[in-house]
Amino acid sequence: MRRITDYYGIRGPVPFADVGVDLDNKLYLDPYKIRLDSSGESYALHARWCLDSYFDTVARCVMSTDSVERAYGEAVLKMFSEPWETRLGMSANGFRGRGGGNDVGSWIWDALNGKLDALLRVGVLKYLEELPMFVEGIDRDITSDITTRIVFSALAEFTEAMLALFPEFSTGPHRTMTITRQIWDPNLSQWTDQDMEVPAVDGRPLLLVPSAWVGNVLLMSAGRYYETTILTYAQGEQSRFSRAADEVKRLPKRLVRKLPGLGRGRSTNLRVTMRAIDNSENLVEVFRRFAAERRKERGDEGVG
Repeated sequence: MRRITDYYGIRGPVPFADVGVDLDNKLYLDPYKIRLDSSGESYALHARWCLDSYFDTVARCVMSTDSVERAYGEAVLKMFSEPWETRLGMSANGFRGRGGGNDVGSWIWDALNGKLDALLRVGVLKYLEELPMFVEGIDRDITSDITTRIVFSALAEFTEAMLALFPEFSTGPHRTMTITRQIWDPNLSQWTDQDMEVPAVDGRPLLLVPSAWVGNVLLMSAGRYYETTILTYAQGEQSRFSRAADEVKRLPKRLVRKLPGLGRGRSTNLRVTMRAIDNSENLVEVFRRFAAERRKERGDEGVG
């Protein structure tokens, strides 16, 4: 596999994901890792702004009673094209393998207007990175593709900085190229086009990605949410106080998961999350703090 550093003859550690330049790599852009980036770099701040502006726009349109605004929200969800320039993910499982960005946008729109409407309106569902925990079909590959497209302009800014830092990208036989791509404009809250300068690999554009933003799995995946926060809460629901032992008896998780309605899956994630809301507990926020702490302490990639 020809990695970026091999292809351009770059030596030493690099701040970008050193992926293979020929094929899709089994690495994924994680929106929660972008949110946890504390570097203060302008591209990191810009990426978070794009993510929040995009989700806030969609959420506002979902909750609106104005037909024009609702139509706009649905439209911006369906304007995804697969961003192969990063070489991240797996094309067979990305937009290309799932019927295209239009279908993916429909899944999310339908979920937000249906079973996730209550989570949205009470403010429990607030960020893009929370969608994989509840929406069927939205996993690490689709999430990576969506995130890449939304923060494309921030990745272009990062790539421009890397071109200045590593002259190998444009010296000797290597050249850069100017491309025009769809980006999300957080100022206007709409999709637009932008010209950008990027490295060229055999005549094909390459978009660089900060290594701290990628991983093999998502920090906030549906499986991890279930295995940690959901089962822990359900375990508490099944606890009983034993007067004889003067202690709370907790049913083991291996038995909790076998109880009716508590099997692994996004439907369980949603049901238990809603029950917790009725008890004034926000399990999504609990899980968010858990994932952030584990990431900080152990560099944990999460559970698929």
